[in-house]
Amino acid sequence: MKKLNITLMAAAIALAFSNGALAQNLSKAEYKADKDKIAAEYKSASAACSSSTGNARDICMVEARGKQKVATAELDARNKPGAKASKAVSTAKADADYALAKEKCDDKAGNDKSACIKEAKAALAQAKAVPKAPVPAATANQPVSEKPAAPTSKKESTGEYVDDAVITSKVKAAVLGESSLKSAEINVETYKGTVQLTGFVRSRADIDKAVAVARGVKGVTSVKNDMIVKGQQ
Repeated sequence: MKKLNITLMAAAIALAFSNGALAQNLSKAEYKADKDKIAAEYKSASAACSSSTGNARDICMVEARGKQKVATAELDARNKPGAKASKAVSTAKADADYALAKEKCDDKAGNDKSACIKEAKAALAQAKAVPKAPVPAATANQPVSEKPAAPTSKKESTGEYVDDAVITSKVKAAVLGESSLKSAEINVETYKGTVQLTGFVRSRADIDKAVAVARGVKGVTSVKNDMIVKGQQ
C-alpha cells in the first residue's frame, strides 16, 4: 500500500510539472490572434506615418517596424519561453533602437551625422555584447601558449553592420535612380543582407519594380516587401 501511495504521488508530481510546461505555451488560436493583432497595429501605425513628410515619415516607419519586430519576439518568447527566446527579444530591441537612431541621424549632416551614426553603432555593439566568463583559476596561471584556444564566435561583428549600412545606401541609390520610383516614398533597412522595403508607392507595379531593383544590388541576399499602395491602407 505504501509503495502504491508513493507511485501515485510521483505520478501526480510529474503531471503537475507537465501541465506547468504546457501552460507556458499559447494555444494556436491565441498565438494567431496575437500575431494578427501585431500585424494590424503595424499596418495602422505605418498608415499614420503618411501624414508626415520627408525624414519624419521615414523615422515614423522605422519606429513602427521596430515595434512590430519587438512585439513579435516577445510573443514568441511567451509562446516558447527559454534563454534563446529571451535573447531574441533583447536582440530585437537592440536592432530596433539602432535602426531608429540611425534613421534620426539623417536629419544631421557632415561630421555631426558621422558622429551620430558612430554613436548609434557603438550603442548597438554594447547592447549585443556578451559578458566574458571569468577565467578559471586553474588556467589563469598557465603560460600564454598553454591557454585554451578561444572558441570561434559566430556573432556578427561591427564590420558586418557597416556592410549592411553600405547595402542600404546602395539600394536607396538604385531605387532613386529608377525614374518610375522617384516619386515613391520608400524606406530601406538591411539586416544580415536581407533588405526590407517599407513606405508608400503608387501601384503594385512600383512594388514589383522596387523589389527587382533591390534584388539586383550586390550583397543583397533577399528582399522583404512591406510597402503599401497609397489609398489601400
